[in-house]
Amino acid sequence: MRRRMPIGVELDRSAGGAHARVWAPAWREVRFVVEGGREISMEREPGGYFSCFAPGAAAGARYRFRLGDQLYADPASRYQPEGPFGPSEIIDPDDYAWRDHAWRGVEPHRHVIYEMHVGTFTPEGTWRAAAAQLPFLAELGVTTIEVMPIAEFPGAFNWGYDGVDLFAPAHVYGTPRDLRAFVDRAHALGLAVILDVVYNHLGPAGNVYFTFAPAYRSEKYANEWGDALDFDGETSGPVRELFVANAGYWIDEHHFDGLRLDATQQIFDASREHVVAAITRRAREAGGGRRIFVVAENEPQDTACIREHGVDALWNDDFHHSAVVAATGVIDGYLHDYAGTAQELISAVKRGFLYQGQMYPWQRKPRGTSTRGLAPHCFVTYLENHDQVANLGFGERLIDRVAPARLRALTALLLLAPQLPLLFQGQETGSRAPWRFFADHDGDLGRAVRGGRAQFVAQFAQLATPEAQAALADPTARATFAACALDPRERDFARPIVALHRDLLRLRTELRIGEASVDGAVLSERTFVLFSGDAILLVNLGPTARLTTIAEPLLAPPAGTGWRVRWSSEDPRYGGHGTPPPFLRRGLHLPADSAILCTPDPDARLADDPSRLARGNPEPLES
Repeated sequence: MRRRMPIGVELDRSAGGAHARVWAPAWREVRFVVEGGREISMEREPGGYFSCFAPGAAAGARYRFRLGDQLYADPASRYQPEGPFGPSEIIDPDDYAWRDHAWRGVEPHRHVIYEMHVGTFTPEGTWRAAAAQLPFLAELGVTTIEVMPIAEFPGAFNWGYDGVDLFAPAHVYGTPRDLRAFVDRAHALGLAVILDVVYNHLGPAGNVYFTFAPAYRSEKYANEWGDALDFDGETSGPVRELFVANAGYWIDEHHFDGLRLDATQQIFDASREHVVAAITRRAREAGGGRRIFVVAENEPQDTACIREHGVDALWNDDFHHSAVVAATGVIDGYLHDYAGTAQELISAVKRGFLYQGQMYPWQRKPRGTSTRGLAPHCFVTYLENHDQVANLGFGERLIDRVAPARLRALTALLLLAPQLPLLFQGQETGSRAPWRFFADHDGDLGRAVRGGRAQFVAQFAQLATPEAQAALADPTARATFAACALDPRERDFARPIVALHRDLLRLRTELRIGEASVDGAVLSERTFVLFSGDAILLVNLGPTARLTTIAEPLLAPPAGTGWRVRWSSEDPRYGGHGTPPPFLRRGLHLPADSAILCTPDPDARLADDPSRLARGNPEPLES
């Protein structure tokens, strides 16, 4: 039979059974064990593979592999109904009637990303419950859902980065059919869905890969989170093949629209073709005629991910760090080398990364690479994401740390800048549910997780104090996980913050943000202007600004027009206090902590008074 994947168990209907294949080069014998059936001795193939045909094995049957006197789950299991320590289940990948045949995906510059953790997006924490909430995201203006990792993990709750069964959707969220129905429903609403995948390490508990083949592990590289994976050693061919196949699997069998590659700086590979490039290529092949979006996280901000490996975009931590400093005034830990000034934020909008090879004092080495020639949609920007909310305090959101007016202004900057904006779940509703790190581990591993988390946040001086360390939530406690669940009742467009996000995303579409070039200029240390198309966005992240000299060409309206206020973060509908005309004869006047979008208006011009640039100017025409 022709197999879909290099290893795993696949149905062969014509032969009335299933074909099993596994890579276990360290073993002389491997046996295939179907529950309620007989054990089958597998035939050894060249290269350390074993395979067999199991007559009568059907979808729903549970099985394991026997190595010596122990039974283990399938390294390529499509479903672990009892978790990683239980049996695998044979899944028919063709048993779902897809309805998304006309779906083609999202254009590269149109991604508005929503990061979702399935276990906390609803109180139920399931695919079915999440699917019922998708119409809200579509109405909000989201175009792309980024699902945090779902590979099977040990325990009842986890962020997902401890996955140990790369092909098995975590059973705590539902069945593979539930996952397919979620993706299908999203496509029906015009939403793309991409999956966060972890190809830099494997979880510490329930991992069977190293048991079947110690050669999955690389001894050549040191990894931040455990054992590095071998993508470039003498026996790395099957390892590369497995991970590349996994990238295609999620897109082929579950119709995901792309991938978010976690921490690519920890994917070590000196091969002629980097495994990230191979993964990206396979993802696009699996998509057929659909647009496939691949975004990478890369802490050193290496644009080789785009230029050489072919990914579409990179997360931009520099934008986040500068914006958070501007929002909170906190300069500590990995926020050490940012000032949150107008110049920093303009540079991040215009050029992507702020550090493109300069010395980075926090790490005492150069950081970043050049972004020249890369389009704005090559960068993903955010004010919150799963790491940043959990890392910068006790898991509280920006809404609890930042003055409302300043947060509205920064939200406008995020959603009206040409980069691809990302919202972290709950940000759009002003949720005050905390977001903390959690992982259901016990014993020595649980103690190591608690200690590791406390040590990590201690890079921030306040969080290193004894009282702060004592106040940290236990990441292994169910209560820590349960507190992070969102309340669906907050998804109400009558709420000012929800309306703010919806209106900004509608403006983003109407003004075709991301299609035109962007320019910007500093007006003061905390005040700046961005120009894109024919619109300008005035941003003030400080006290009331009264600028008597506005010798900046970007502030000049197009010929024959003046500026009209199209939108303001100070609109009372959002909790603001109103917006006086910003352009006056005596200069530019901006409310404290505000963002104001202006568009050209011929009626705002008076031919006999060229200094009057805004309709509704309360000043008399006489001098």
